[in-house]
Amino acid sequence: LGGPDPLDYVSMYRNLGNPALNVPEHWHYVSFGLSDLYGDNRVHEFTGTDGPSGFGFELTFRLKRETGESAPPTWPAELMQGLARYVFQSENTFCSGDHVSWHSPLDNSESRIQHMLLTEDPQMQPVQTPFGVVTFLQIVGVCTEELHAAQQWNGQGILELLRTVPVAGGPWLITDMRRGETIFEIDPHLQQERVDKGIETDGSNLSGVSAKCAWDDLSRPPEDDEDSRSICIGTQPRRLSGKDTEQIRETLRRGLEINSKPVLPPINSQRQNGLNHDRAPSRKDSLESESSAAIIPHELIRTRQLESIHLKFNQESGALIPLCLRGRLLHGRHFTYKSITGDTAITFVSTGVEGAFATEEHPYAAHGPWLQILLTEEFVERMLEDLEDLNSPEEFKLPKEYSWPEKKLKVSILPDAVFDNPLH
Repeated sequence: LGGPDPLDYVSMYRNLGNPALNVPEHWHYVSFGLSDLYGDNRVHEFTGTDGPSGFGFELTFRLKRETGESAPPTWPAELMQGLARYVFQSENTFCSGDHVSWHSPLDNSESRIQHMLLTEDPQMQPVQTPFGVVTFLQIVGVCTEELHAAQQWNGQGILELLRTVPVAGGPWLITDMRRGETIFEIDPHLQQERVDKGIETDGSNLSGVSAKCAWDDLSRPPEDDEDSRSICIGTQPRRLSGKDTEQIRETLRRGLEINSKPVLPPINSQRQNGLNHDRAPSRKDSLESESSAAIIPHELIRTRQLESIHLKFNQESGALIPLCLRGRLLHGRHFTYKSITGDTAITFVSTGVEGAFATEEHPYAAHGPWLQILLTEEFVERMLEDLEDLNSPEEFKLPKEYSWPEKKLKVSILPDAVFDNPLH
């Protein structure tokens, strides 16, 4: 009806659990509105019954029922609206194994449960609707230490550990906001025997994050119209083409398939143009549309080799650089920062990644506002030494700058306000 909230409604059920499976009684919340409820193109573009309905998923949440509670608390509905608002505004979808760093107790109490992991709902299978397929992703509340473990290793691994600890979720991953201990405090062996070993063996399967980030091309004079500064933080940023946006999203979605060589989707010069170039690309834009076969002029899609670059991150994004280097690049993988405030993207790639447009000869390359940086294993090891203090954010004073002059690379960690109001 055009109201301010993205979700049409949230259903709340009293679930009796399953004592035989050690599943306690809880409240079960289900969102409506991320999928297409109407099929009339008012909210979501209807693309047929075979593809995803709307964004292709709805959110669910299971909250442990406290003794004496006769009605479900309503704060989970607000939480779902917040997540849905992010999805509608950014058009980034969620997948099982994803994490959301929230940095605040989910119910605004004093709880240690301050972040979220996402997984398939244990009771609700994907459904075929008249407007497409809908899957159900369950929100699982976690502590900060559990979120960090999911980032350093992988979300699915931590979810499996949570399932084995009844008070931390159990088989149906029910969130208990009164849980006062992390799974690593409950069972100290989990950190060393499962997580640390998993990080060492597998690396991280976190292939990218939405972040506050930007980049400058230092090899161009500021007055140059093509200067990447106008792309990253100017008043009218040039947008990524629909194809590039899809490639970045696909990179983030897929992460790394086990036992396969990591591949970045290739840049294709045959892009659809039509009306899509100068507006936010619709999540439903056909990437190979025959009705819009015009090709964007060559100068708009060419890949530029850059001599010298300056990367900018806020503190939370910067703290993930060691993970990007140690958990991804040293394992022959890639890692992408996708800006939440614009179309800027920064992808780090190792020499083992195929399909990248950055090469060892030209390690810095840009395609519009998408920057790729190829780092050799030797340079990664050196960067890890130089960036060691990023692992101790409590000792940090912003702004902080790191520089490798012979590599013509500079990294700055800046306050959030720089990204919230980039023209200052």
